[in-house]
Parts: sequence; C-alpha cells; structure tokens
Amino acid sequence: MTDSIFKDKVLVITGGTGSFGNAVCRRFLNTDIREIRIVSRDEKKQDDMRHLYQQEFPDAFGKLKFYIGDVRDFNSIQGAFKGADYVFHAAALKQVPSCEFYPVEAVKTNILGSDNVISACVQHHVKKAIFLSTDKAAYPINAMGMTKALMEKNVVARSRQMEEGDPVLCLTRYGNVMASRGSVIPLFCEQIEAGNPITITNPDMTRFMMTLEDAVDLVLYAFEHGEQGDLFVQKAPAATIETLAKAVLELKKADSRITYIGTRHGEKLFEVLVTKEDMARAIDMGNYFRIPADNRDLNYDKFISKGNHLFEQAEEYDSHNTTRLDVEGMKKLLLKLDLFKDCTM
Repeated sequence: MTDSIFKDKVLVITGGTGSFGNAVCRRFLNTDIREIRIVSRDEKKQDDMRHLYQQEFPDAFGKLKFYIGDVRDFNSIQGAFKGADYVFHAAALKQVPSCEFYPVEAVKTNILGSDNVISACVQHHVKKAIFLSTDKAAYPINAMGMTKALMEKNVVARSRQMEEGDPVLCLTRYGNVMASRGSVIPLFCEQIEAGNPITITNPDMTRFMMTLEDAVDLVLYAFEHGEQGDLFVQKAPAATIETLAKAVLELKKADSRITYIGTRHGEKLFEVLVTKEDMARAIDMGNYFRIPADNRDLNYDKFISKGNHLFEQAEEYDSHNTTRLDVEGMKKLLLKLDLFKDCTM
C-alpha cells in the first residue's frame, strides 16, 4: 500500500500507546499524513510516548496529537474524532487471566467501548474504521475471546445499518504478535536474564507467530481492500511453545532449563484464526482471507427448507494445520525482533 492513501488525512488510533499504535506511528509519522491522534486513558504512557517521539522524529513530531479518553465513556472520546478521516480501534483488555477474573470489565471495554467508537465514527463522519480482533474470538473459551467475538458480531451488525456516506466498518483478526506487551517472548527473555528456568505450559500447545509489522500490514490491507462488514485474516505460520522456547534459548545462547507448569486458566491447546463457518464463505486473497459479512436476515423460515453444504465441507484454519515452524525457522522469525537484534544464528 502506498503512503499516499493517508496524504493530508487525520488518523485516530484508540489504545494508541500500545505496541500497535507505536508501530503505526513509526511507519507513517515521516510520511505526508496530516495528523495521527493517540487516544488512551494512561497519561504516563502518553507522556513517555510524547518524549520518545520528540527525540526520534523532531521534524514530524508536530503531527502527533494526544487525547486522554476512555472508550468506555462516549463523551470522553468525542474531541479526538472531530475532523478525523480514519480510525484504527486497538483499545482493548487483552490479558486472558485479567479478563477471566474481571469479565464485566472486559465487556465494558471490548464490547461497549468498541460500540462507542462506532457511534463516534458515525457522529463525526469518519470515512473508514478498522477494528482489531484476535484469534481467541474464534470458538472462544475465555472471557477475553468471548468479548472480542461479541465485538466482531456488533461491528458486523452495525455495518448493516450504515447508509451512503456513513463510515465503512471492517475487522481484522490476528494471532500472537511476537514480543508485544504481555506476550510470552519478553517473559522468556526476562527469565533467562534473571538466571531462572523458562516456564512453559504445554509443550505441544501451538500458537500463530506474527511480527508487529505483520499486524500493521494486515490492518493496512483491510483498510485498502475492505468493504462494509468485512473481516480480514492474514495467513501465518505457527510453532509449538516448546519450539519457541528452544529457539529463544539458542539465540540467547543460554543454558537455562525448561520447566513445564501446565495449561493456565482459559488457555487453548491451539488457536483458530478462521472457523469452519467463516471458511465456508471466505475468499482466498493470497496471503490473506477475506470473510464477507454474513448477509442473512431475520427471515429464518427459509433456512428450515434450505441449508448450506459448504459448512459440512469447510475446514477451519488453525495453528495446528497451518505451516509449522521448526526451531531454525522460529529463530529466523525471532531475529526480526528488536529483542534479538544483537543475536545471530
């Protein structure tokens, strides 16, 4: 995608102090984008981010604006959306254990908060909004995934109500973003530096492996190609947690041992990016799947006499049946991360 799509445009990023927001800023701050607005409720992270970009992008820093606001509070985010062209909605509660113990808080942020963002987009005539979801929303078994799944359902439902001139609402769903805040790779590195064993849950547990740049590319692809209610998924390799741990140990040239602690609260053995139901209508775009919105209506009677055989033939796309990385392949992917910039194969 060419940078000219954002030429002279105003982009709002909710939850913009997180890993994704920082990656977007680094990608576009030095381009001809007019303004990037960071919306979050954490003034400390905003202040840290402000000073960081003042130093790293002195000539372009003026394009970066900060707004204190909470997506749970509709009125608090209004100012950030005035005059905005596009929105990337990344604000979320995304820690599985936290959401398990405080599921209502996850509902407030992940479901109701995202609905507030949609309403703000409509009210201020935003052209397009991309809502970031997770593989945990496919066949969800934990509160985080359940709230993200309902966020997806609501985005599609609201997209059906849009009229000409209203914003286009699209979704992206992606798996584990390596080395993002709260992910397991920084934890492994901390355990190694402290001289402690690496703790892994189930050695056969698989997870999709994406870099932060892959996550940004997915959102930009959805931005460029998405139509009302579309969901986009990027094809990604996967690895077992044991393979990941061994790759980290080898790159760090550490002799720490691996300790198995068992599956944690709310965790899956493998993750699904595209369900069988989604795959029945998915369009293969090469490196991506595009899943158009379910266009069925409330006229249920016709489904009594007519079904869809594709649902029986479709196969889900999950971290067990995608391309599987071995230790060497995992090491090559890890070398793309800043955490391993001083490491070699």
